[in-house]
Order: sequence, then structure tokens, then C-alpha cells
Amino acid sequence: MVDLPVPPPLLATDVLLLRIHRAWAWVVVLGNGIAGAWALAAHRWRSLRSRALWWFTLAAELAIFVQVGLGVGLVAGEKLTAPRFHVFYGFVAIFAVGIIYSYRSQMRRQKYLLYGLGGLFLMGLGIRAMVLATTGAR
Repeated sequence: MVDLPVPPPLLATDVLLLRIHRAWAWVVVLGNGIAGAWALAAHRWRSLRSRALWWFTLAAELAIFVQVGLGVGLVAGEKLTAPRFHVFYGFVAIFAVGIIYSYRSQMRRQKYLLYGLGGLFLMGLGIRAMVLATTGAR
């Protein structure tokens, strides 16, 4: 029989940070989904093009950085382990935001399409990370 190491019990701060991380995941997924759908609709209908779309998109994309920061805090600060690909999808989302932003001047005429599809892609990354976290795939 092999003795496996027993993980330390979760402290109150661990549980609180984990709850915030889980709740904020919904902010990321829903925010980027709404921003993406809005931008795609604005690509089709000019009346939906407004400054509010860009502020909302900025907030949704910044939510990704907050989410990854919370996750890093859980892994580094609280010594919790996360599924390997869960972490991967978090960092891919950060890189995706950078790539989307870097293409904005080249795709100026189709920026609503870029941000629409980009927002839906970011939503998909968030959903995939959430599924991996709940299934516990390591």
C-alpha cells in the first residue's frame, strides 16, 4: 500500500478566494459573450455602434486578467493545485486578448467582426476552463 500525501485543510481565506474565483468566472464568460454578440450585431446594424460597446468590451476583457490573477493567487499564494489545462486556458485567454488588440488597426474596416468573434472565442475559452475545473481533469 502506498501512502499518498494528504493535502492541507483549506483555510477560510482559501475558501473565500476560491469562491470569488468561481463566481468571477461567470463574469468573464457572460461579459465576453455579451460583448461578442453585441459587436457582431453592431457589425450588421450601425445603430448598435456606440462608445458604450467599447467600454463594455474593455471591462469584459479586463475581467480575464482579474480572473487569472485570482487563479494565480490560489495556486501560488494558497498552494492549491489546479487542473493543468485549466491554467493553460487562462493564459491562452490573456494571449488572445493581446492578439485581438494587435489586429485592431489592420482590421479597422471589420473591427466589429474582429471583436465580435474574439469575444465569443474568449467566452469559449472561459467555458472550457470552467468545465475542466469542475471535472477535475489533471
